[in-house]
Amino acid sequence: MYPNWILQRAYLTPTRQALVFHEQSWTFEQLKEQSLQRAHQLTTLGVQQGSRVAIMGPSTPYFVMMLYACMHLQCEIVLLNRRLTKEELAYQLADSEAVMVLVADEDQEKLPPHVQQYTFSTIANSAEMAVDIAQEWSIQHTISIMYTSGTTGFPKGVRQTVGNHQASATASVLNIGLQTEDAWLCAVPLFHISGLSIIVRSLLYGNAIYLYDQFDVETITQHIIDGDVTHMSVVAVTLERILHTLEQQNAQASPRFKVMLAGGGPVPVDYLQRAYQRKLAVVQTYGMTETASQTATLTSEDGLRKIGSAGKPLFFNQLRINEPNGHGEGEICIRGPHVTPGYIGRYADKSTTVNGWLHTGDIGYIDAEGYLFVLDRRADLIISGGENIYPAEIENVLLTHPAVQEAGVCGQEDERWGQVPIAFVVLKETITTEQLQVFCQQKLARYKVPKEIIMVDELPRNGANKLLRRQLKKE
Repeated sequence: MYPNWILQRAYLTPTRQALVFHEQSWTFEQLKEQSLQRAHQLTTLGVQQGSRVAIMGPSTPYFVMMLYACMHLQCEIVLLNRRLTKEELAYQLADSEAVMVLVADEDQEKLPPHVQQYTFSTIANSAEMAVDIAQEWSIQHTISIMYTSGTTGFPKGVRQTVGNHQASATASVLNIGLQTEDAWLCAVPLFHISGLSIIVRSLLYGNAIYLYDQFDVETITQHIIDGDVTHMSVVAVTLERILHTLEQQNAQASPRFKVMLAGGGPVPVDYLQRAYQRKLAVVQTYGMTETASQTATLTSEDGLRKIGSAGKPLFFNQLRINEPNGHGEGEICIRGPHVTPGYIGRYADKSTTVNGWLHTGDIGYIDAEGYLFVLDRRADLIISGGENIYPAEIENVLLTHPAVQEAGVCGQEDERWGQVPIAFVVLKETITTEQLQVFCQQKLARYKVPKEIIMVDELPRNGANKLLRRQLKKE
């Protein structure tokens, strides 16, 4: 058993700054008291201890309070991506069997109809009911559930336990170190593992979070220049915006700023070299939803010597390459206490590991010094602005249109987003690309909608009639 993180952190460092949002700030004691109040209010509204609930909203203190309140009640928290369509959200809510949705007032209209829900304002104005708050948590208890797109086009609900999060946070701090004045700037969504892991680290490390609900590049860059923050997580597209702002101002990162973790896909070599010129320590990292954030991270001192590498596994983690070819390239497999114990819903019976190893579907190799190089993330995966997009999910939507006979999707390089999805379709009746675009917009999140739809007579396939997406990319 482990202590309730929120209660324990408030006991250890009650007056230390915990959260900064615009001009407001909260201590750990204040977060504890306000989250306990929300837990009592949720109990009044019928949220039972140990139930499975969903949360949706922007990255604000209200979201954090609601998250902590559900943690107090030991709920299994389904974190909903607020960028998804109503149809996509409906699938996740049905698959997860969440008993209700706790939703920010501004996001209420994004939910599908006939969903049991309470807005944040309704909860805040509710009466309080006494409830016994658990002082200890089991290491096997599922704290969070996040959906990650599957290669079949059906998203999988990934369990993340107390043990998973704790192992991830501990391995990270053993890698980057910890000082009292450390502060994380969080401009990544809290419904992503990159954002939630910052929340967990704050509770376990006792460091402050500067939280942003929008990516305000000017203000964020100024924090880096002034040394208000020491750490930040980015994807390539946000890193480039920060670098551009630093260059425009002919400024450098403060000596107090320690490290910027870059995930969500490879970082261009040019970005790393530009960061070096601005005294900005950028380290590439490799992780996934199934591993509660980082598995491997490149140290800053190796940043230019091992350009393109995701580094070595963090202390408790192991990596190996399954069935390597003559060049040592094969599927990346992961083992460690941060690996999810399983899925829920449609994939509840699917084992996450084989003989203890998580098979990622990513292709890479480990060099002679033990550094991991990721060559291709899940073979056909498209990474656009840090968001994972699976071609099969878009293809499945296109194939539901009566005019489409066949569909194939691949990623095209894009200067701003890294990659964008491009669709190839074989028609069985006449329709315009504009009409198909509108159809996709109704069923897919905006970042998943193909940026271009190309009409073709046939799609490339192999002898087993399997679609060759790599060939699409060449075309």
